[in-house]
Amino acid sequence: MKKTKKEKKRLFIISSLIVILMVMLVQSVAKDWTKIMDNNKQIKQLTEEYNELLAEEEKLESDVTKLQDSDYIARYAKEKFLYSEDGDTIIRMDD
Repeated sequence: MKKTKKEKKRLFIISSLIVILMVMLVQSVAKDWTKIMDNNKQIKQLTEEYNELLAEEEKLESDVTKLQDSDYIARYAKEKFLYSEDGDTIIRMDD
């Protein structure tokens, strides 16, 4: 069976449309895939940052608890600022 010019032209147009649609589909999937990969990287980064912030929060809460204790404050002031009470002997040790 011989195809006429009109049928060949119609087949060419349909084939071209199918190829164009397939290219568009692949392009769309690739674009979405890159977005997914970027989002996964961002999720990983934000999770690490969140864990660091949780650890910092825990440390700060511990510091707040310690600073509410008057004995700790006195000991901290003595060590940090070389504060002494009457009768205390200060021994400096230089490295």
